[in-house]
Amino acid sequence: MTPERLARIKQTLNTRQPDLSVLTDQVHKPRNLSAIIRSCDAFGVANMHVVWPREGFRAFRKTAGGSYHWVTTHTHPTMDDAVGALKGQGHKLYAAQLSDRAIDFREADFTVPCTVILGNEVDGVSDNAADQADEHIVIPMMGMVESLNVSAACAIILSEAQRQRKLAGMFDHQRLPDAEYNRLLFRWCQPVVKRYCDDRNLPYPAIDPETGELIDGVAWMRETRELRAEQKRARAEARERASNQ
Repeated sequence: MTPERLARIKQTLNTRQPDLSVLTDQVHKPRNLSAIIRSCDAFGVANMHVVWPREGFRAFRKTAGGSYHWVTTHTHPTMDDAVGALKGQGHKLYAAQLSDRAIDFREADFTVPCTVILGNEVDGVSDNAADQADEHIVIPMMGMVESLNVSAACAIILSEAQRQRKLAGMFDHQRLPDAEYNRLLFRWCQPVVKRYCDDRNLPYPAIDPETGELIDGVAWMRETRELRAEQKRARAEARERASNQ
């Protein structure tokens, strides 16, 4: 980990907005999902929410490239689950939806905790999502086409959200909670160790925040081997007890 790389990671974490997110409503084309998550990363969005079967989301992860690692993604089985989770966090929901009550997206207040709902490529935002949204927003069109690609619309809306939040000074200080900041700092600084721990359900080791390196990698590996050996013995004993019943 070079000092320059660590400085860039910290700068990115310091500008992440934990209360600004995007929710995709059955957006299914991998290239659109990939472009949306890249926009989230570029404009400082910390979390992206997806209403999509996990099988489809895994396929998306293969095409998202490096951006997937920089934005925390959450999948929800239904729109009701997603809306409930976000409203439970105090988010105002803006649906990108042409309707009688839609307002120019630049009139929306993106400095409050909020989520932008984006519909799929064929049907747009679902009726269920539109009904539960607090506001409908539109991007005024002055040409012959009636709508923009969903990923292009996402970038335009998030650009306005970034502009408003920058004017409000919301990028001038760390806004991520310390626990989330430290969790992401480890995951971004130590991606190989992170995968090793995730695959084996192991706790993350401590890192030095000044260098991004493990504080005592040798001791951690020794403790990890002992823990895995203990887990293996426990599984063997459980199998033996089950076979004796």
